Amino acid sequence: MTDQKKAKITIDREFKIGEIDKRLYGSFIEHLGRAVYGGIYELDHPESTEQGFRTDVIELVKELQVPIVRYPGGNMVSAYNWEDGVGPVSQRPKKLELAWRVIEPNYIGTNEFADWAKLAQTEVMMAVNLGTRGIDAARNLVEYCNHPSGSYWSDLRRSHGYKQPHAFKTWCLGNEMDGPWQVGHKTADEYGRLALETAKAMKLVDPTIELVACGSSNANMPTFPEWEATTLDHTYEEVDYLSLHQYYGNRSGDTANYLAKTLEMDDFIKTVIATCDYIKAKKRSKKTMHLSFDEWNVWFHSNQQDQEIEPWGIAPPQLEDVYTFEDALLVGSILMTLLRHADRVKMACMAQLVNVIAPIMTETGGSAWKQTIFYPYMHVSVFGRGTSLQPVVSSPKYDSKDFTDVPYLDSAVVWNEEKEELTIFLLNRDLEESLDLNIDIRSFSDYRLKEHIVLENDNLKAVNTVNQTAVKPHSNGNASLDAGTISTQLSKTSWNVIRLGK
Repeated sequence: MTDQKKAKITIDREFKIGEIDKRLYGSFIEHLGRAVYGGIYELDHPESTEQGFRTDVIELVKELQVPIVRYPGGNMVSAYNWEDGVGPVSQRPKKLELAWRVIEPNYIGTNEFADWAKLAQTEVMMAVNLGTRGIDAARNLVEYCNHPSGSYWSDLRRSHGYKQPHAFKTWCLGNEMDGPWQVGHKTADEYGRLALETAKAMKLVDPTIELVACGSSNANMPTFPEWEATTLDHTYEEVDYLSLHQYYGNRSGDTANYLAKTLEMDDFIKTVIATCDYIKAKKRSKKTMHLSFDEWNVWFHSNQQDQEIEPWGIAPPQLEDVYTFEDALLVGSILMTLLRHADRVKMACMAQLVNVIAPIMTETGGSAWKQTIFYPYMHVSVFGRGTSLQPVVSSPKYDSKDFTDVPYLDSAVVWNEEKEELTIFLLNRDLEESLDLNIDIRSFSDYRLKEHIVLENDNLKAVNTVNQTAVKPHSNGNASLDAGTISTQLSKTSWNVIRLGK
């Protein structure tokens, strides 16, 4: 092996980026496709609870340790009347759901989702409709969900069988309101004014809640980042987070370019941070705006088949991407990018959780299984709790169609001081060769090597199905530790997790 294919990392416990908010590993359930009906909920499934929640799905969600789930949308929320989803199920209306052009039967609503979240040991990130509705509906929903009793909406919740308030802490002020596809699409000024006044009303009902304002739907929007600046000009002192959304795909089949797309993501985050800090300076504010990257994933495989779905069915299969091994590599890189911005990105949601561009898939009446992307998501969620450290990296680089100086080595480091654990996440982007790596951990000289997990496959297009798990990790990595240095050889196009502890 030539010197060109050698890399080095130095890790020091003093090189702290920031504390990792556990909500960085959140996900998303929208009333879309089979995410709810046929995903988390299937009344007649042999493994369902009396309420209809699939316990096999719940067990997989718990394996991922998902800390928060955004609900009920997504594009769907922008024409959704939350009142349709509460009260006796038999009396709930079936409505035309305009975002995805299906029938919404409203079998599952706010209270049922709160029940599911408890079973799945997760919290709810609730979204309000700022497309067709506004201040009144939003403040009523907060009252319904969070006020203890003694008012119209809180007592209505109690009459529906929920005496204790749900106490939802995190709320989204609409969804992708910059997008012309959005029902109730608004200009930045229109949205900023509405979001400000809605935020004020919601916090009068419950001052303890945290609010997320809509950022741009993606970094390629013609209004980005002016949308962020204008929106924050209105809302800066009343909201707690600004959202980012971005999806990635390998439409051209160029894997080297595809695996470099997180450089683009890194620039996106930096631009939003800079915009937030500009408004902070402009307003002479002492408050630092944090970010919620509450939609991210790979999404492109199902685009063609989604165009062929007949409208106005109930829970047709939509956005059911079947993920490849190379998609899992990019998901790992996305998660590492979020970790390297843990000082400002405090929440994030993989979109979505079940069946719809998801790590978990189900068969109606049958099994649930793990897609390829399940594994890096699980690894980072389970082992990525604590403080994000800044690794000092020396790596050979390559150029691709859209990117120059792409490091073959991508990495992130998490130190859990309380548990005395150090976790190093690594991606080798090289399509042809393994990468010799030395990691200087003399700052953690009293730690020992516990495990080296590897996700690898000679076939970049390998997928998992209900009948076959072609892509899954093993713990036979070759890392060794001697005199404060980890030595390892990362196999080509591989995802690696090196774990150390006392």
